[in-house]
Amino acid sequence: MKTFIRVCEIWVPSKYRTELEFHSGLYGELQQFRAASERMCFGYDEGLPGRAWAARAPVVLKDLQHSYFKRAAAAREAGLTCGVALPVFAGDYLLAVLVLYCGDAEDQFGAIELWHNEAAKSADLTLVDGYYGSAEEFAAVSREASFKPGAGLPGKVWQSGLPEVMSDLWYERRFARRADGAPLGLSKGLAIPLLQEPGHSYVLTMLSALGTPVARRFEIWTMDAARETIVFAGGECDLNKAFPQDYANATVRRGEGPVGRVWASGLPEACEALADDASPNGRSARKAGLVSLLALPVLEGGRLQAVVALYF
Repeated sequence: MKTFIRVCEIWVPSKYRTELEFHSGLYGELQQFRAASERMCFGYDEGLPGRAWAARAPVVLKDLQHSYFKRAAAAREAGLTCGVALPVFAGDYLLAVLVLYCGDAEDQFGAIELWHNEAAKSADLTLVDGYYGSAEEFAAVSREASFKPGAGLPGKVWQSGLPEVMSDLWYERRFARRADGAPLGLSKGLAIPLLQEPGHSYVLTMLSALGTPVARRFEIWTMDAARETIVFAGGECDLNKAFPQDYANATVRRGEGPVGRVWASGLPEACEALADDASPNGRSARKAGLVSLLALPVLEGGRLQAVVALYF
């Protein structure tokens, strides 16, 4: 089973912060695309990572062939058709740009959506853009949707400032588009607040279908009251529904495992070898047969609020 997200890349500023350099990524079987990426650098406003850097906001690019995307031939060979670039800022300081890629297939359903509110112009979150695979009718419904604070999955996360996982979407009353998503088999949702410029709020949502999950497991980790450790706050897993028991008494210290390293550095983390990871995340992943992990920070004012982990 292929996941809806096919490739993850992390780009970081060079020594003198004049360009973005390749840091790490998850590519699965698409190693030729990795080879093409490792040789690249991007200047300010250049290519997809550079565009997100200059915009200081997430960017959705649904055409990798006839646009400013720099690796069109490699993407075509890999079957990648859409990229979502997420810059990670601590104030004015760019830490990294995370890029997620999806592929096109006739039977691929799911969604990666970017929602935005500009406080001076609107009281609602509206859709900037999204990638939906073959779910064209659901895409049309989503383009007309809007959310007030606390309403629906995007609005709830906008209001709280914390990520959230929502399961059984076709039964979940808080999922405003459940009637439209049910025929597609949309089963789980993950929403992540992306706090960027003052007066602008962004929320990224990922909606999994039964046949093409966005990832095989979602986890949310938050700071304890004393901000001394990170604790498990919720998640969903296709391969082991009882996995929260693995974290019943678990805490993650700064620098421990991929989640702890995100806390320590503020950078997204791509871990390709969970078989060698001794942290609570690595032990739980091995029990479920999961092999790789992407962990990303949720920052507010430069301070870590949560870590979101996606497993493949």
